[in-house]
Amino acid sequence: MTDNTIASLEDLKAQAKRLRESLREAGTSVSHSQTLELVARQHGARDWNTLCALAGNRLKLRVGDRVQGHYLGQPFVAEIRGLTVIGDGGHRRITLHFDEPVDVVRFDSFSSYRQRVSGEIGWDGRSIRRTSDGQPQLVVRPT
Repeated sequence: MTDNTIASLEDLKAQAKRLRESLREAGTSVSHSQTLELVARQHGARDWNTLCALAGNRLKLRVGDRVQGHYLGQPFVAEIRGLTVIGDGGHRRITLHFDEPVDVVRFDSFSSYRQRVSGEIGWDGRSIRRTSDGQPQLVVRPT
């Protein structure tokens, strides 16, 4: 199961409510917790708690949102200028405009400042690409 196929927690709860009502109308009495477990199984999760955790871990971002994080190890505060789901939906391409330019070079004798960058992030806000010391190139979280 991949988290790119999971609806929001609110949508999952609404789905469970609709399922319970439909089953009741069909003459089958099902408890609220049983309905939640059925919805989890429909989405390929072993139980409701697993599905809830996966759905809750999806970082919800939109163009125009203010975010903070690290780019190549440097802290930033930025605005999201572009956001596109790519490939199979497991990642997003994000374009950020930093409030203050970020020096992306770690050498004392050389600097290179960037104010707008693009990168790929997972639904957790972290890039798959890593710096030479093993840290994600880009980490984004809401402010």
